[in-house]
Order: sequence, then C-alpha cells, then structure tokens
Amino acid sequence: MTRRFPIIHARRPILGQPPHGEEIDLEFSNGESRTYRRMLQPGHGAVYVVALPDPEHVYLIREYSCGMEHYELGPVKGRIDPGETPTETANRELREEIGFGARRLDYVRRISLNPNYMTHAADLVIARDLYPETLEGDEPEPLELVTWRLDDLESLLLRPDMTDGRSFAALFIARQWLREFG
Repeated sequence: MTRRFPIIHARRPILGQPPHGEEIDLEFSNGESRTYRRMLQPGHGAVYVVALPDPEHVYLIREYSCGMEHYELGPVKGRIDPGETPTETANRELREEIGFGARRLDYVRRISLNPNYMTHAADLVIARDLYPETLEGDEPEPLELVTWRLDDLESLLLRPDMTDGRSFAALFIARQWLREFG
C-alpha cells in the first residue's frame, strides 16, 4: 500500500538538556492531525563496522558501556566527524579501536534506533582485507579484541555482556549481505 507522507504544518524545538527534541504538527492523508515529539540525533551520525579478518570470522570489541554500567561486547563503532563519509569513519574507527585498517569497505545500509521517536541512526559498513595500522583514539583504556565465528552469531543473543540491539542488527544484516552479495 502506498500512502503519501503527512503534511508538516509546523516544527518547534523542545529546549532543555540534551538530547534535544522537536515537536512536529502533522496532517495525515485521511485528514487526521497529530503533534509528534521526537529526539534529534546530535552530530553527524555514527557507524557500526563489521570487521572480517577472514571470510569465517568477525572482530568484536569489549569496552566499558557507561549507559549499562558494564563491559559490552559488540562490533567496532563510532561517531562520524564533520566532513567524513561513513566509510572514512569506519576506517578511522578500525585503526583507533582495533589497530587495523581496511583495504575494502562496503557500505551496506542505515540502521535506526527507534524510528518512531528518534532521528538516531547509524550506517553499517563491512570491512575486509584488513592490515595492521594504528591511530590514537579517544578510548580511556585498551579495548579487548574478540574473534567470533560468523556462523555462530546466534550464541551471542543470550549473552549478558551483549545488549545493544543495533550491534545484533549490524552483525546479522552483515552476515546476510555477505551471503547475498559477498
């Protein structure tokens, strides 16, 4: 079913502590009107990088997650700096977080956090043909590098040290993308 997008009649910032928000007055194709509130993503976005040391494995990192107050397992990820593309960010984050660059970077797609209420999204990049190269990053301590089998991603689902939904999505989408386009 194809529907036309709602008409936006007004946008108003919701001021206060970050994250900043916005109210949007919408009119839908059936004539109904609503005011929606959403949180706006600060900055220029983020990337999730599925780094493959070989065709059967993926590199994960274990780093402290302040939001959950524990060490979290997941793929390399980071904030896009002004002027960077997602693939440039992916290669920078690889060098900062795990000490590898990538000769091949494939942009896969955008992954949203909660599209009904937030503009927060991250770009998924697959990194292959890795080579040793380091770049100083902003991590307060060295990150633990963990090698995981791509055919064993399901065993990550119930681990208490992996809770980020976008990490799961990135890994499973990347595995499927590799099967189809690889």
